[in-house]
Formats: sequence, C-alpha cells, structure tokens
Amino acid sequence: MQSHREIENRQHWVRDVTFAEDRSKARTGNAPRSMAGLRNAAITLLRLDGHQNIAATPGHHARDTDRPMNLLLRA
Repeated sequence: MQSHREIENRQHWVRDVTFAEDRSKARTGNAPRSMAGLRNAAITLLRLDGHQNIAATPGHHARDTDRPMNLLLRA
C-alpha cells in the first residue's frame, strides 16, 4: 500500500514536471489554487482512463482534438 507521502510526491512531481507548475505566472488571488485544481483534475481523468505515463498524454491528446472532449464525456 502506498503511503500518503508517496502519493503526494507523485502528484506534485507530475504537476511540476508535466504541467510546469513552478513556472506558472498565476500567483495572485485564487488563480494558483484554481489552476492546481484543474491540473489535479486532468491528472485524475488521465489516470482513470488508464494512462500510466502522464507526461506523454498532452502530446497524445493534442494530436487529435476530439480526445480531450471524449475523455471528459466518459468521466
């Protein structure tokens, strides 16, 4: 069973590396929290869809514009 720390580290690493969260310009008001929530939702949807390599999925979904919408509709 994974510890809370392992899950937390995995989530933060994906948000930072794949979605470049540390370079985000959203730093005031509710924007940072809102963007983190959207990133978490995207990661969760991709994992529920069976994607193991989250870093490869933005390119995969960008090649076919129907894929992101279909992913949202299936959720």
